Amino acid sequence: MSPPRVAAASRPDPDAAAHGAASRTRRATPGPVMLRDGAPVARAIAMAAADWVTLLMSGESTEADRTRWQAWRAAHPDHERAWQHVEAVTGRLQRLEGPAAYRTLSAHGPVATAERAARRRMLSWLMWGGAASGAGWLTLRTAPVQRLAADHRTGTGEQRQWILDDGTRVLLNTASAIDIDFGPHERLLRLVAGEVCIETAAAAGETRPLIVQTAQGRVRPLGTRFIVRCDAEALTSVAVLAQAVEIMPAQGAPMTLRAGQRASFSRAGVQDTAAVGDADAAWVRGQIVADHLRLDAFVAELSRYRTGLIRCAPEVAHLRVSGVYPLNDIDQIFVALARVLPVRVRQRTRFWVTLDARA
Repeated sequence: MSPPRVAAASRPDPDAAAHGAASRTRRATPGPVMLRDGAPVARAIAMAAADWVTLLMSGESTEADRTRWQAWRAAHPDHERAWQHVEAVTGRLQRLEGPAAYRTLSAHGPVATAERAARRRMLSWLMWGGAASGAGWLTLRTAPVQRLAADHRTGTGEQRQWILDDGTRVLLNTASAIDIDFGPHERLLRLVAGEVCIETAAAAGETRPLIVQTAQGRVRPLGTRFIVRCDAEALTSVAVLAQAVEIMPAQGAPMTLRAGQRASFSRAGVQDTAAVGDADAAWVRGQIVADHLRLDAFVAELSRYRTGLIRCAPEVAHLRVSGVYPLNDIDQIFVALARVLPVRVRQRTRFWVTLDARA
C-alpha cells in the first residue's frame, strides 16, 4: 500500500519507488541489500523503506500516511524486517514526531538555505547511495551524519545551552552534538562530537543515574559540574569543576576524579591525570586561554571556533603564545598575534588564513 498520490517534488511514493527499483533490478540484476543482521532483503523493499523514512520524518505526514505505512509493514515479513533495520540503525524512529535534525534533513518542506539543501543531499545519499553501493544500507555511523542526526548540536563558533527535564544544565561548545535518552533505568547523554559542560541538578525523587557516554566509555557525575570533550586522537577528556565524577572506560578500570582534577581516557583505560588549568573551562566564559603554548597548537585550538582553514607556517610554529582572548571576535585575535609575535597574517579569503614569518 502506498501514501496518497501527490506531486513528486513534495512527497515520496514508497510504492512507486519499489516498482521503479524492481524494474532497475530486472535490467541490471544488482544484488540484494544486506541488513544489519546479515540477512538480505530485496533492493526495492529497502528503497521503499527509505522513502517511508523520508515521509515520516518530514513533519508533513498525515494520519492516512501513517495508516498506510503500518499496512505496508504488515503486508510482507521483509517489509517489517527492513523497517526494523531502519529503527535499529538510526535509533530515532521510536517517536515518529521526528526530531528537528531529521526534519531539517528531510527532502520535504521549503528550501530555506544552502545548508538545508546540502543536508537533504546527504540524506539522499544515505538512503539511496548507501544501498546502491552494496556496502550496507543506511549506515548512519559516520561522525558527520551522527552530528546531523543528534538531538542537540552546534555549528562552528556557536555555543548553546539547554535545561533538561530533570533540571540538568547542558552547555554545548563549538561544533558539538549530543543525544538525550532518558529511559526507565538511567538518564543517558551521548556526546557524539565536540565538548560539553554539564551541571547536574538534585531533582526531587530522581533515582536514575545520569550517565555521559562517548565512544571511549562512560562518565558518571556524583552531583557535580564538569566538562567532557571528545578529542580527535580517539580520547575522551574530563575536567571536574565541582565535587566528583566516576570515569568508566569501555575496557578499563574505573577511576574517580575530584574537583580540580582532569584526565583523558581511551577505551583501554585512563591515560593521564593532571590539575584542571585555566584553559580547560575558558570556553565556558567565552574565552580561549594560552599559557606559553606553541603557536601551531594555539592555531589548532582556534580553528575549532572559526569556519575555514587557518594555517600556521612551519617556520613560526615554535613561537609561544600567552594570554586570554575573547572567542567572539577571532579576527581580533589575529591582529593581536601580529602585534606581539614576529608573524604576518595573510587572509586570501574569509575562509583561508595563513600565519607566516614577518618579512
